[in-house]
Amino acid sequence: MGIEIERKFLLSGDGWRGLVGRSETIAQGYLVDAGAIAAGHAKSSVRVRRSGERAWLNIKSATLGIERQEYEYPIPLDDAERMLADLCDGLLEKHRHHVMFEGAHFEIDEFLGANAGLVVAELELPAADADYPRPDWLGREVSHQVRYYNLNLIARPYMQWTADERES
Repeated sequence: MGIEIERKFLLSGDGWRGLVGRSETIAQGYLVDAGAIAAGHAKSSVRVRRSGERAWLNIKSATLGIERQEYEYPIPLDDAERMLADLCDGLLEKHRHHVMFEGAHFEIDEFLGANAGLVVAELELPAADADYPRPDWLGREVSHQVRYYNLNLIARPYMQWTADERES
C-alpha cells in the first residue's frame, strides 16, 4: 500500500526563489471530482497529470489530513492528453519549483489561470510526527484545509475565494 505523508504551507516570502534547483509546468485534471467525494459517492480522487513529455495516473484516498493512501502509475502521454481533454471537468495548471533546504525537498507550486496568486509549498515526510526544517519563507500550515487541495481548486478556484478565506 502506498502512503503519502505530506504537509502543505502558504509562503511568507520569496526567499525560496534563489534556492530553486529545477522547475516544471504541470497540467492536471480529475476523473473523480470534488463533488463526487463531497457527496460520498467516491472514496478517492483520481487524477491525470502531465508534465513535459511524461504523464501519470494518481489515485489518492479522500481523507482529510497529512497521511493518505496514494498510488501513482505512468501512462502514455497521448492517453493523458485525451483524458484531460475528454474526461476531466476542468484543468489545473501550475509551475512546480523544487527546492532543497537543510536536506528537505520542498515542492513549491505557483498556480496559474483561475488560481493565479496562490503559492503553496508541500513537503513529504517519512512519518506524520517527523521533524522538518522551517525556513523563514515557510508560512502558515494549511494541510487540514480542504480548499487548498488541488482537487478543490478546480471546483472552486482561488480567484473565487473571499478575502477572509484567503487570510484564514
